[in-house]
Amino acid sequence: MELDALDRALLRELQNDARQTNRELALRTGVSPSTSLERVRALRERGIISGYHAAVDLEAVGRPVQALISVRIRPPSRPVIEGFREWAAQLPETIGLFVTSGAHDFLIHVAVPDTNGLYAFVIDRLTERREVADVQSTMVYEHAQSRCIDPAPAERPAASRRRR
Repeated sequence: MELDALDRALLRELQNDARQTNRELALRTGVSPSTSLERVRALRERGIISGYHAAVDLEAVGRPVQALISVRIRPPSRPVIEGFREWAAQLPETIGLFVTSGAHDFLIHVAVPDTNGLYAFVIDRLTERREVADVQSTMVYEHAQSRCIDPAPAERPAASRRRR
C-alpha cells in the first residue's frame, strides 16, 4: 500500500498520541482539520490503522514480572497448534503470543505478579496440557518497545533497480 508523506506524518503523530484532537493532529502535520480527518478515516478504511489502545503500566496493575516462554507442541498438527494457540491467547497472564518456526512452536510473553506466579503459570497451566512437550522460560529484565512503527519504504519497480 502506497503511503505518502502526509500519511506517514499522520501515522507517526497518532502513534505518539492517539488521544490528541483532530485539530491538534492537523496543526502538527500542517494540514487543515478536514484533510486530517479525511486522511485518518482513509487509513482506517484501508486497514492501516487497526485500532487505538491504552498503554498499561504492568507494575501499576500488579504484574511487574515478565517472561518469554518457549513451548514445543506434540504432535505438531494444525488442529493441535490452533487449539493451543486459542487457549494460550485467552489466558490472563498472556500479553503476547507468537507462533514460531524452529525448535519451538510458540513464544508466549506473560506478565505475572511475582516469580511464584510464573512458576504456577508454567507448572500448573502449561505443563498440564498433554500437547505440551517442552517449555523453556526466560525472565525479562526490561522491555524496551518501539512506540512508533514507520511503514516500510515503497519498493522500486524491478526495472529501475537493475539500472544501477
